[in-house]
Amino acid sequence: MWISPGFPLSVLSLAGQVPLDKPTAPSPAMYPATQDFAFKQDAETFAPKDLVELSRPGTAVANPAGDLVVVPVTKYSIDEAKNYRSIYIAPIEPTIQPLEIPLANGGEAFWLDARTLAHAVAEGDDNDKVTALYAISVKYEADSSAGILSVPDSPKLIGKFPTSTATNFKYSDKANTLVFSDLVHADGDLTAAKKNDEAWENRGYSAFVYDETYERHWDTWMGPKRPSLFSVTLSHTPGKDWQFGTDFVNLLNGTGHHSPVEPFGGTDDFDVSDTHVVYTALDPTLPPAWHTKQNIYITELGSEQKPRELTSGVHGATHAPVFSTKGDKAAWLQLDKDGAEADRAKVVVYDLTTNVKYTLTQHWDRSPDALAFSSDDKTLYFTAGDHARIKIFALPIPATPSASTADPDLSEVYKTPLELTSSGAASGVQVLSNGRLVFTRSSLASPNDVFVLHGLDSLDLLSKSSRESFKGQVNQLTRFSEDALKGKNLDAGEDFYFDGAEGVKVQGWIHRPPGFKQGDTKKWPVVMLIHGGPQSAWADQWSTRWNPNIFAQQGYVVIAMNPTGSTSFGQEFTDAISGDWGGRPFEDMQKGWAYVLKNYPEIDPDRAVAAGASWGGYAINWIQGHPEFGFGFKALVCHDGVFSATYNGYSTDELFFFNNEWRGRPWDPEAKALLAKYDPTNFVHKWSTPMLVIHGSKDYRLPETDGIGAFHALQELGVPSRLVLFPDENHWVMNHANSLKWHYEVFRWFEKQLNSGR
Repeated sequence: MWISPGFPLSVLSLAGQVPLDKPTAPSPAMYPATQDFAFKQDAETFAPKDLVELSRPGTAVANPAGDLVVVPVTKYSIDEAKNYRSIYIAPIEPTIQPLEIPLANGGEAFWLDARTLAHAVAEGDDNDKVTALYAISVKYEADSSAGILSVPDSPKLIGKFPTSTATNFKYSDKANTLVFSDLVHADGDLTAAKKNDEAWENRGYSAFVYDETYERHWDTWMGPKRPSLFSVTLSHTPGKDWQFGTDFVNLLNGTGHHSPVEPFGGTDDFDVSDTHVVYTALDPTLPPAWHTKQNIYITELGSEQKPRELTSGVHGATHAPVFSTKGDKAAWLQLDKDGAEADRAKVVVYDLTTNVKYTLTQHWDRSPDALAFSSDDKTLYFTAGDHARIKIFALPIPATPSASTADPDLSEVYKTPLELTSSGAASGVQVLSNGRLVFTRSSLASPNDVFVLHGLDSLDLLSKSSRESFKGQVNQLTRFSEDALKGKNLDAGEDFYFDGAEGVKVQGWIHRPPGFKQGDTKKWPVVMLIHGGPQSAWADQWSTRWNPNIFAQQGYVVIAMNPTGSTSFGQEFTDAISGDWGGRPFEDMQKGWAYVLKNYPEIDPDRAVAAGASWGGYAINWIQGHPEFGFGFKALVCHDGVFSATYNGYSTDELFFFNNEWRGRPWDPEAKALLAKYDPTNFVHKWSTPMLVIHGSKDYRLPETDGIGAFHALQELGVPSRLVLFPDENHWVMNHANSLKWHYEVFRWFEKQLNSGR
């Protein structure tokens, strides 16, 4: 997927894993020596600098006792060009303020038991760097008069891993086993990884040689190492130190499996019970660049038996495998179609005692994206996008059918998930005792904070009246950004709906700038933001890259529509863009634009601009070549967008995406016909709107030549244009200083073009 700029990469684990950001290297000067533009920036304005320096909380992870959570938080200093990393420990029933533990060297934190955090961190010099594992003892007494939450002792070294790249930790206390992932060479030997690294670095030449895809993926040239899952013993006797084993067992050795699945896989790609590990991996028999098929496998801890496949037949990708609390069931998300990564995800349950599997959500028109069993294994909780929100749902688990089936005969109560939350974007759902869920949630006006949902012990999902009367209580545990955002007047966004193509209702967001007053006729400039994907959505969710409030706070009315192809509005709506990139979505946007101008007279249509990235960048290039759409934009911004769709069918890393969206390979008849109709390069002769082009040189999803080609066309046509190239960025802008430079160039471009004729 050409991921939306606002897409959340936190597809989150339910085990005790808290990754922390890597250090951000200082960037060159972010502005030219002589500035010809300045942001609106004062105490009441949420400016790009504020976005870059705002605390960035990750996802909360609860301890086994369910009374504490740990949350990773990073905070960047522009003046120091440094990213400060901490973990916060917070009580789930808050009577005490969260406790901050600074982590000077970063690392990952996860729970070992109710009062012990593990901290895995790379240490040592460059020639002998390893991952060290420390135990951090936590003291917590909620019932004392003042309350106690502290770390009374210095961290104690548990042991060391053979490499500096161990990551994605999950601990099973009953099995006394720590499972993690690391990168290894073809021999699969973790202890030989350093020796093999040295041999590779000293091979005497710089060539990479490939006999199969991938040759490069996302932002990395594929080298000789691939991820695998490992186990090592880790035990603890009360009153004694933790005991760390020395035998690092490669659980996937000799299978051809690689997990977590690159480039974004993490702890969500596997789960650990007291006896087994369940994981997802690409089908090893298929070329990865043009197939998405992933299989689910299970392997026994401490056994030399090869993993057993739980999936079978024809299917696509699988995600988020989890065990039930008893370990007698596994559940995962499964897509039907190989090659279509935006197909509807369905919940599959596998009964390990009867070897029967069945699809639980065959008839539910939404895509879950994380799963958690209830404490009694009678309910599944999950998050799913629904009408531009990411909500928490609950669904009862039926008795296992007598035989495996993709469409079991179930009553409606087992087919209809119950919505538990209705706003924001929830993630990282974990089940606690006493009818509680802990989760992390952000919104369009607030970054991540931690919340607890109470009252589930009074809910009977099998009872219609109980479902209808349920009112769970949600309490907020943390307020990481409250002080920094106080007085900034961020806009929560307002839904609007209009009749799009074929009369289908289409949703959009409007964000009003500070000072906006109803009746201010033609007073405010407007920016239309176009999301990527294209199978993605502008959701009620915080973004550190494309943040609508940043545009609003610089004085623009922001319009962000979810046209055909957007997710969370049903699979038919999502699928309708495939093979129709330049068609129905633009009919939606034209109708939505007309609706906006009619219903919001405060907008000045003569001061309208637009920006988009990835598929949104394709949309910008498509609008350039179709002035008859009538948007009347005075300036455009294309970030990492498709210039030549035909070329992209050959050059992109994940070929399956092009093949699915364009109905074949670039030379296949149906694809050729669609490319003749919808390739932006076929309409370059109509380009005339001033355009800023931005691209990252490490973007292998849409190589930088797409941006350079668009810029060259604009220059030769004599259209006002500017190229901003980030040699060190991928499909996103991740470096903090680069982010500030990105915002400077975008807002400078808009202001310059809007004022050029005035």
